[in-house]
Amino acid sequence: MRPGAEAEFIEMYGPEGQWARFFRRSDGYIRTELVRDVTQDRRFVTLDYWKSEKEFNKFHSQHLAEYERLDQEFEALTEQETRLGAF
Repeated sequence: MRPGAEAEFIEMYGPEGQWARFFRRSDGYIRTELVRDVTQDRRFVTLDYWKSEKEFNKFHSQHLAEYERLDQEFEALTEQETRLGAF
């Protein structure tokens, strides 16, 4: 997260944030958690829970334009974003 962007970052990426509201359009979406690193207070992990990878991929492909728009809009809030995987 960029310095000075904490409140907005938490608002947008948290469980009631814009990403979670976007994902709620899908029946395959379960919930979002935003976890702060205990040693680096500007580092977070976002956990988005889906019923299956298939459900996420379906939603992603059906809403690709809006997904990319949101991703680009909130890019200014982060210094780096790394996909850790799908579990």
